[in-house]
Amino acid sequence: MFARHTSRSVLLVLGAIAVLSLGTGTAGPGWGPLAGPNPFLGPTGTATMHGDAGSSDAVPHAGPGPGARGIGGYPLGAACPTLLQGADGLVVALCTAVADRAPVVHLIDPSAGGIPDTGSAMSGSLAQLTLTKGGLLGGVYAYLDHADRLVVVDGNRMLLRIAHERGARGWELRVVEAVDLTTAIPADDGVTGLVPDWSGTVWFATENGIVGTVTAAGVIATLTLPTEEKVANSISSAPSGRVAVATTHALYEFGTDASGKPVQLWRAAYDRGPARKPGQLSWGTGSTPTYFGPDTGADYLTIVDNAADQVKVLVFRSGSGELVCTRPVLTEGGAGSENSPIGIGGSVFVASTYGYPYPAVPEGAGPAQPATAPFTGGMTRVDVDRDGCRTVWENTARSAAVPHISTADGLIYTVTRDGIPNTTPLDAYSFTVIDPEDGAVVGRNDLPPTMLADPLQTSPLILRNGEVLQGVTTGIVRIGR
Repeated sequence: MFARHTSRSVLLVLGAIAVLSLGTGTAGPGWGPLAGPNPFLGPTGTATMHGDAGSSDAVPHAGPGPGARGIGGYPLGAACPTLLQGADGLVVALCTAVADRAPVVHLIDPSAGGIPDTGSAMSGSLAQLTLTKGGLLGGVYAYLDHADRLVVVDGNRMLLRIAHERGARGWELRVVEAVDLTTAIPADDGVTGLVPDWSGTVWFATENGIVGTVTAAGVIATLTLPTEEKVANSISSAPSGRVAVATTHALYEFGTDASGKPVQLWRAAYDRGPARKPGQLSWGTGSTPTYFGPDTGADYLTIVDNAADQVKVLVFRSGSGELVCTRPVLTEGGAGSENSPIGIGGSVFVASTYGYPYPAVPEGAGPAQPATAPFTGGMTRVDVDRDGCRTVWENTARSAAVPHISTADGLIYTVTRDGIPNTTPLDAYSFTVIDPEDGAVVGRNDLPPTMLADPLQTSPLILRNGEVLQGVTTGIVRIGR
């Protein structure tokens, strides 16, 4: 998954911009295919945290390229893990306020350019709406529907559609539709994953293992997974109508019966290891399941397990659950990942979060073993072909955000954490561009110290104009050419 957000102020370091240019990428466009667009989502690449309904972490438009640098931001006093851009070009940000950890929706116009890097206290938010607070994981995963409305479940277990519109007094955010899920979800539970399928039905999964559907008519149906299985990541859907859910014990794929009720198609247990690892937020896979594939863009499903000494990427065939292949990953870095893999064509990219210093973990996550570890980083590319899985490359990038790939310019974009593996609150960060062909870093530009705050392994938004917005603990950093 994206590594869930928490609220923490980060010490800012004063200094000047230092730019390090490391060449130009050799990868060309043409990565793919992506699965067909979901008609009930906003624009492909910007309507979900992971780019699309299948959580590919791939976008069809170009990013800023190797020379990108920090150019401003939005100091919102909140951690902002969910950044989405609608067809109208406006950005809807789902954040958590530093002061009280309440979820807050912000509306941002990226064409206005944001706040320059001057230390200004102005926020740049056009409108905001505070939602009812739930658990640490609740209200993190949301999406924009085909009408640019934010779809989210709040702490009252209400499925909300939040529209933005401009009136006589300026922009406003307001709830235009609400479905009460309290009859389906107990008071001590909350939604962690949310996605529409290709019929418009909204699927959800709760922390305690309830998988449910809400039709356009508001009809709710659920099934309950085994008691010991928790859902700590988001969920994904494919054009086939199938929906994938990863629990702390197994990967599932679901469909619906004639009445629209969710039904289990298959279950595949994985090695969850002896305990939660440092740099992960649950005892099990850290992956939001990723649909990818060389034929339809959704032929396969992949997650990373949580095996004790060496984690593996697991690739399953969508529809049947057949295990296509497995492969050890992150053998040169930290052996653990809390991030959703990139999945595109026949390739999977996995980034390590082992040892990442999250300031908080969800209630009930359990102790990490060991309690702490250095954040060494590392990324691996694995390709799937007729002979199984093979490792193409590994590198030592210390990714502090969820990497995304552009299928238009053939580059991977992320934010890396600078310094030595033993992290401190004074660490600096760089916007980093990686060539997916060989794993080489082709661009790394220091983010200005006045913008510095921990990305907390959250997901960047590559805007359709090629700029990037990256959520951090204190707001949003803006990155451009």
